[in-house]
Amino acid sequence: MAIGLSSIIPRLQMLSTSDHASVVSMNLFVALLCACIVIGHLLEENRWVNESITALVIGVCTGVVILLASGGRSSHLLVFSEDLFFIYLLPPIIFNAGFQVKKKQFFVNFTTITLFGAVGTLISCGIISLGVTQFFKKLDIGSLDIGDYLAIGAIFAATDSVCTLQVLNQDETPLLYSLVFGEGVVNDATSVVLFNAIQSFDLNHIDPRIGLHFIGNFFYLFLTSTMLGVITGLLSAYIIKKLYFGRHSTDREVALMMLMAYLSYMMAELFYLSGILTVFFCGIVMSHYTWHNVTECSRITTKHAFATLSFVAEIFIFVYVGMDALDIEKWRFVSGSPGTSVAVSSILLGLIMAGRAAFVFPLSFLINLVKKSPKEKINFRQQVVIWWAGLMRGAVSIALAYNQFTRSGHTQLRGNAIMITSTITVVLFSTVVFGLLTKPLIRFLLPHPRHTASKVQSDSSSPKSVTVPFLGERQDSVPLLGEGQDSEFDLPEITQPSSIRALLATPTHTVHRYWRKFDDAFMRPVFGGRGFVPFVPGSPTERSFNQGQ
Repeated sequence: MAIGLSSIIPRLQMLSTSDHASVVSMNLFVALLCACIVIGHLLEENRWVNESITALVIGVCTGVVILLASGGRSSHLLVFSEDLFFIYLLPPIIFNAGFQVKKKQFFVNFTTITLFGAVGTLISCGIISLGVTQFFKKLDIGSLDIGDYLAIGAIFAATDSVCTLQVLNQDETPLLYSLVFGEGVVNDATSVVLFNAIQSFDLNHIDPRIGLHFIGNFFYLFLTSTMLGVITGLLSAYIIKKLYFGRHSTDREVALMMLMAYLSYMMAELFYLSGILTVFFCGIVMSHYTWHNVTECSRITTKHAFATLSFVAEIFIFVYVGMDALDIEKWRFVSGSPGTSVAVSSILLGLIMAGRAAFVFPLSFLINLVKKSPKEKINFRQQVVIWWAGLMRGAVSIALAYNQFTRSGHTQLRGNAIMITSTITVVLFSTVVFGLLTKPLIRFLLPHPRHTASKVQSDSSSPKSVTVPFLGERQDSVPLLGEGQDSEFDLPEITQPSSIRALLATPTHTVHRYWRKFDDAFMRPVFGGRGFVPFVPGSPTERSFNQGQ
């Protein structure tokens, strides 16, 4: 018995020491997050620095301190985990983006966004893959096969929508924000699907059927992921509308909204779909229906809760990326040939810029040929801003690189270590340098944004831009019979197109009109939404109604 106790006690002491080290690490990390928020607030008016750059710099400085304190053994508090990023950090960021996005701008430009996000990603991936195949063979970076080269194309075709969200402002430049951010969401989904397809296909026996299979697989994933997000959002709206949790507890309806949003992402992962697309469209549907079915205090709570979770997740990601940039284990492999690492990073940056230019300008030219109105066309200055803002790479690229070139975050191969360090270098350089120059570039190219006049004023209790209807602003719609007009929306009616030519000339108003008729006649009576909130005895709806009598 004494022998058994003597063997157990050291194990418990080791476990206690390990737990204490984890507690210390988490304390330091939370303190860093607080520091990022404080410093970001102090630098709010700075035209060059944004919070992502601040978090990166703090992460790098912290990594240097830890590296010196540990005697060169370690530079980070936490080990990078793909599961941590894809399962816990990315969902709140993408959901909040869908919940807050200006839906008119997004859906009006949906074709352009899809072209940039899907077709553009494939073009960029192809150019990067061909480039690294030609250039890397001339460098001594170890043995890389065709699968590695194609994976590199998918890794660096993924733009960083997190960085872009902090650089652009959807009120100052709504068209640019809609295009770059919308492209970023579709781009991330396409890059992840493409990366998984590359890993699953047998690339030693390439034939035309693989290409057809990939195209079919992409459209299947896009449609099913979108439908899953829409169905989950509608289900949450129906449950909250019918049961009206707010009559007993607002905590339950807030919790249900959060859990249903997260459930949509996890269900997509469960069925091997694109969780990014699913949770994004779930956010859009929830902002259009579910959010209007909850009580007033729950609206304020969910608005700020989703924004806060997204904000903390973004800061967490950038702090860790900054610390992981000094991972001594991987830099030790490239210390003997720093010129090779610099050359690899430079080649990747050049290919990223070339790959993005190869689809932004040609696709913009084709889109402008189709657009009839000059206001809908993308001028050259806007094209330059779109090209530049999408050059940033972030945590998605790092997560995919770790998946391809490491095992549980570690690697013992020189070629894999070079690719990891080069990915980190590209992410740091593109985020800091391109991020620093994006705001001045926008102010130089677009000193007077044309679209500020389209900004819609929302009341303090509504989520940002949720007052904008699903496919357009209220002033763009044709008032329906029996539909009450709010005073702020009493505007002249728009006449219906009387011919096919008129229909094509004003497609936005026509599509929006038919959507509003369908939405008001079938969707809102069932799922709720603005003007169709539940009326339950004892609810805030009844109290506010009685007070108005």
